[in-house]
Amino acid sequence: MMNVDAFQIAAREGGFVADIGMGEGTVQWLRKIPLPMARNTHQRMCIDTMTSSVTVYWVEVPGRLNSKTFRDVPALQEWFQLEPRPIEQR
Repeated sequence: MMNVDAFQIAAREGGFVADIGMGEGTVQWLRKIPLPMARNTHQRMCIDTMTSSVTVYWVEVPGRLNSKTFRDVPALQEWFQLEPRPIEQR
């Protein structure tokens, strides 16, 4: 349970807010309020207490869903710190 609490703290520090409370279930959903002109929109996070993991979902291009799963808090915090990559024109 300690890891789940640490994930919740890291999520709040990363700009995520609770979307739906945990209730009696095993997952908690959070959402991120996007900054104006943000590329990665509609970000959602699922904290799973059964697996002690976090999966972040986001849409970069309309119709394309991306996700990344984290099993430890430092990896999630490091991912939050990554600079956005420039979009390559094709």
